[in-house]
Amino acid sequence: MSNTPGSSTEQEEDVLPDAPPPALSDDDAPPPIVKTEPAPSSPPPEFAAKAESASTSARDVKDVKTLFDDDDDDDAADDDLIGGINEADLLAAVPKKPTAGEEVDPQAQLAFYQRLFPWRPLFHWLNHSAIPSTDFGHREFAFTLAGGVYLRYQAFATVDMMRKEVLRLNPSRFEIGPVYTANPRDRKSLRKAAFKPMEKELVFDIDLTDYDDVRTCCDKANICHRCWAFITVAIKILDAALRDDLGFRHILWVYSGRRGAHAWVCDKRARVMDDTKRRAVAAYLEVVRGGNVGGKSVSLRRPLHPHVARSLAILSDGFVQHVLRDQDPWRTPAMAEKLLKLLPDKALADALRRRWAGAAERASIEKWADVNAVAKDILKSQEASKKLRESREDVVFEYYYPRLDVEVSKHLNHLLKSPFVIHPGTGRICVPIDPADPEGFDPLSVPTIGELLREVDEWKAEHVGEKKGEGEEGAGGKEGGAVEEGVVQDYEKTSLKPYIDYFRRFVAGLVKEEKSAVKREASGMREEAEGEGAKREVKAESMEF
Repeated sequence: MSNTPGSSTEQEEDVLPDAPPPALSDDDAPPPIVKTEPAPSSPPPEFAAKAESASTSARDVKDVKTLFDDDDDDDAADDDLIGGINEADLLAAVPKKPTAGEEVDPQAQLAFYQRLFPWRPLFHWLNHSAIPSTDFGHREFAFTLAGGVYLRYQAFATVDMMRKEVLRLNPSRFEIGPVYTANPRDRKSLRKAAFKPMEKELVFDIDLTDYDDVRTCCDKANICHRCWAFITVAIKILDAALRDDLGFRHILWVYSGRRGAHAWVCDKRARVMDDTKRRAVAAYLEVVRGGNVGGKSVSLRRPLHPHVARSLAILSDGFVQHVLRDQDPWRTPAMAEKLLKLLPDKALADALRRRWAGAAERASIEKWADVNAVAKDILKSQEASKKLRESREDVVFEYYYPRLDVEVSKHLNHLLKSPFVIHPGTGRICVPIDPADPEGFDPLSVPTIGELLREVDEWKAEHVGEKKGEGEEGAGGKEGGAVEEGVVQDYEKTSLKPYIDYFRRFVAGLVKEEKSAVKREASGMREEAEGEGAKREVKAESMEF
């Protein structure tokens, strides 16, 4: 994989281009957030039983869907929840039910964290420097442990400390949250006003379940190459808008491990955005509102906004193949009714309905052509023809434009799954996707944890007797540190190598820019100080007689 950094023109901070059409309905009020406390110094053997006991209280058991939503008023309730409970009971339990995490062998998972996970690049990515700072030390991490236990507000001064804790707890996955004004572990000893989120990457989440009313090949958690085309075009459209319209350069796209993709906008300007600015960006990118449920969910203003016009050109390239041919969304009369409801002229819809009555299984691509063919006889005015053309454009957006989970993007304190963790349901690694070649990414060929460990064993069997050193402490070297010259790291023996190499290049570009920005800021401060000093000297000289 190759990294192609964006080359868009930098724009003024806080300034967005004119937004596309506003949402038809947009509820910004999030449900309450659930918060848990730091991990105990050592996991007691009876911890699962204690968690189960704690879950008998209604306030202790929360719907996992509300874990990442924001509500400042929950702090008081959280104080009551932990009062008088010892450290072991601070592990909050979610409702007990069979989880997909049981499909991944815990020992294989532990071996992955120990030998293959890219600890050092992850640290550089979140710390923006090789020297430990509060960018990493005040960052929140959340662990999902065996039995569905969810542990929030974890923080680590160094990557070595984080690695050791992960190896101790062996979480099925972990999420990354914001950088706070203080260490998240100390939040209970601080005033509420002294513990606030300061910055976090601007993130986006695209999930194929949001396309279940459009895709006919799969549904729910299932995916195939045909419906993955929705994610591919989403990456193209969103990446172009973020770079060309909003001026961001460091955008990391990551496969979610099963049916979606995440975007991490890592530029400093994006990280320091407050919730108001994040909502503005989400609104700028959101065109399809709430899915195509019970009616039209796209209403584009004319003339088209430049972002929308560019998106239409991208969508038009693949609409016929990926929507009409691959999904055939109107092949039955009931499915075709959805299309007819989106047309602006009732007489045209009635004529098409009669035409298709004798051809129940007429292909969608033929029905799409019928719309124009029948319209020539029905629509006589230029205005009606214009409305039909615009309606057809709306249909393209309705079925093919990216569908965002905007709540993920709106809030600074939202947590998102870390790159390179293992998806508990598939065993696949959450690897980066190169936005320069999204078509080249195949989600079904992403390596699983079992495949990676077998590849390490196969490499060792092929190189028996060789004296060249081997690294077995993760992709960052021993204890996540520097790699000795000539040592072949375990990840280099596997199909994970191109993904980690891509991530390293991405992080190197980000850290380089951050370092340059720090130097420019320091230089500016020196020049300002020298200027103030010169003014004082001139003033002192003018006072001499």
